[in-house]
Amino acid sequence: MKPPIPADEAQRLKALQRYQILDTVSEQAFDDLTTLAAYICGTPIALISLVDANRQWFKSKVGLEVSQTPRELAFCAYTICQAESVLIVPNALEDERFATNSLVVSEPNIRFYLGAPLVTPDGYALGSLCTIDVVPRDVTKEQITALQALSRQVISQLELRINLAQLKNNIKAREQVEQTLRSTNDELNQTLKKLRQTQVQLVQSEKMSSLGQVVAGVAHEINNPVNFIEANLSHVKNYVQDLLNLLSLYQSHYPNPNSEIQHQTELTDIEFLIEDLPKIISSMEIGTERIQQIVSSLRNFSRLDEGDKKFVDIHEGIDNTLLILKHRLKATKTRPEIQIIRDYGQIPCFECYPAPLNQVFMNILSNAIDAIEELISTYQIEWDNIHKSPQKLSKLKVGKIRIKTEITQNNSLVVRIADNGIGIKEEINKSIFDPFFTTKPVGKGTGLGLSISYQIIVQKHKGKLKYRSLPVEGTEFWIEVPGSNDNIKK
Repeated sequence: MKPPIPADEAQRLKALQRYQILDTVSEQAFDDLTTLAAYICGTPIALISLVDANRQWFKSKVGLEVSQTPRELAFCAYTICQAESVLIVPNALEDERFATNSLVVSEPNIRFYLGAPLVTPDGYALGSLCTIDVVPRDVTKEQITALQALSRQVISQLELRINLAQLKNNIKAREQVEQTLRSTNDELNQTLKKLRQTQVQLVQSEKMSSLGQVVAGVAHEINNPVNFIEANLSHVKNYVQDLLNLLSLYQSHYPNPNSEIQHQTELTDIEFLIEDLPKIISSMEIGTERIQQIVSSLRNFSRLDEGDKKFVDIHEGIDNTLLILKHRLKATKTRPEIQIIRDYGQIPCFECYPAPLNQVFMNILSNAIDAIEELISTYQIEWDNIHKSPQKLSKLKVGKIRIKTEITQNNSLVVRIADNGIGIKEEINKSIFDPFFTTKPVGKGTGLGLSISYQIIVQKHKGKLKYRSLPVEGTEFWIEVPGSNDNIKK
């Protein structure tokens, strides 16, 4: 008698193919389950049988040499038709479905059969975990329950197997993305190298008038690979987080994996990878953001001739800039709040290029805050070395920035910004307005702030930008924008 065909046969075969398990080599995890099934049921034969279109193939077998049989002979072909219950055949010779089956009347002379269907999470019976004996016998309720539990473990192993394959594919895809990022980083490094070479040539030849056009082109070239990196970083971060979440789920549901997985986990140092991989991605995000800030400065530097003059309230521009910097002025664990002293004169609306002028205020005020923080940090180190204990910085130095504005007799606008910070060393006076020159630590200063400010005041506004400084006493910048009766609105 030929076994029936399940109503969902086409979908069932697709589900079987999805696991890509047929004709694969033996695996210890499956062999352990068949061995345990044979032991619990006390039978000489146990099989993990998967029913294909024309055959039943044994992923794991105990007590049997053959690896497959035709489907029409398979007891498991009946088991898959009753996915919600086990198939019990106490004596195959007394069951009309199997009495003339060649597996019954000849080797291996099957008499007893107990099969638990292997049902996928979406409800398809792929085959069975079965135990077989050559003599008739009965089975206990406990043995049936145990076999059903083992059949679910077989499905769990199949799910784990396919998820591990997907994990490997995701890792491979991540590695490809990382390789692309490395290649892009190499291109970016080459571009930055060209930028530095261009900068050296320009500074040495003192051709400042052409610098804007050059850096604009270079900024554009840098921006393309940076945008590519930024666009891919979020995907990489999501992929990695998905992988880590999936790995965590495996570890929580399968705390005692087989020895091969445990050995590979120890070799891989998985705990270190879980901790370090997000840090690497975070560092890449910080680096990308930093490069974008540099690109923005380059673009600003190369667009000094854009925009129109407008009548604006100079004090409003200064106050808006201070508002943006408010988070940097607040008290921290290492210093008190930096005080702002406004000494504003009576200044009517003044005609200028407002956005670039506000950028000058931003650059000089940011440098003033940096100078105060550097001096306070120096004082704190010296104080700790002497007294061997932390002290309140308010007793050492209170940061102050004084802003004074006025209109001169010849109608020029003068803005003086003075701080009581670390000051500027005499040996770097000649380089202070050079592009890319900075005394700040790597990653904190671009070396473009004062250079851009100089271009805005001197070249764009035809004014003056100068300073005076004493080490440890502070620095005062003098901004002067020429005016006349025509560019002052009474």
